[in-house]
Amino acid sequence: MKLLLAAFLFIGTSAIAQETAYTIYTSTGKKTTYKKMIGELAKKDIVLFGELHNNPISHWLELEVTKSLDKKNDLTLGAEMFEADNQDALNDYLAGTIDEKGLDTVARLWTNHDTDYAPLLDYARDNGISFVATNIPRRYASMVNKQGGFSALDSLSDEEKSWIAPLPIEYDPTLPQYKKILDMLGDHATPDLVKAQAIKDATMAHFILDNFTSGQFIHYHGAFHSNYYEGILWYLQQSRPEFSYVTISTVSQANINSLDKENKGVADFIICVDEDMTSTY
Repeated sequence: MKLLLAAFLFIGTSAIAQETAYTIYTSTGKKTTYKKMIGELAKKDIVLFGELHNNPISHWLELEVTKSLDKKNDLTLGAEMFEADNQDALNDYLAGTIDEKGLDTVARLWTNHDTDYAPLLDYARDNGISFVATNIPRRYASMVNKQGGFSALDSLSDEEKSWIAPLPIEYDPTLPQYKKILDMLGDHATPDLVKAQAIKDATMAHFILDNFTSGQFIHYHGAFHSNYYEGILWYLQQSRPEFSYVTISTVSQANINSLDKENKGVADFIICVDEDMTSTY
């Protein structure tokens, strides 16, 4: 709450330079409104909300979008920030049988959980909405990266494999976003590191589809996981092309009054945030 208040104080003090702390754009770079965005989001089966993990505007809008869509559709929520083997603990929290301290004891919560993800989880709990832990347990993604790629997962038990997308997964190393990982990290990147990213994307897509039956599914994750209509979305479309999808990304710019060329086309809706916005960590 303190961080959220700080964000709004920042909006007020920075108003001299820019009228708002963020602007919403369409994929082509045309400015749009929150109301129009919600109208379009409400029509889709699955919403992929790509955040900047330490950005308070991302987290505030995730909650606001969820509240707005909850008025229009029956929702199921899911997030990268919760790993599939922690689903039982998540269910216990949603049912009220354990409190936040108990959840922190039995689940691997992110360090910014209290400020950034607890509000989403609490909204789901208070409104009877299912919340799915969609991510692969990090130790298995690490195995892919450090122990020889996807084949490292073959030795897992059936229970352990139940927390991962069914093996073998489809994999296309030529996808531009996967190739970008190698370019960005240079000598520190390996093909197996990219495979670790892919197994995360495939697993999140798997658990989204495994838990989506009707209404609308909203998924929260780092923007890279769905930017340029790849990552999670690529896997979703491989399995269920008949569903309708919409993507949101969050970007940071010095000037939010027009969308920089490199940020056009990154998603269906782009939340452009003032780069001077305070961060949550």
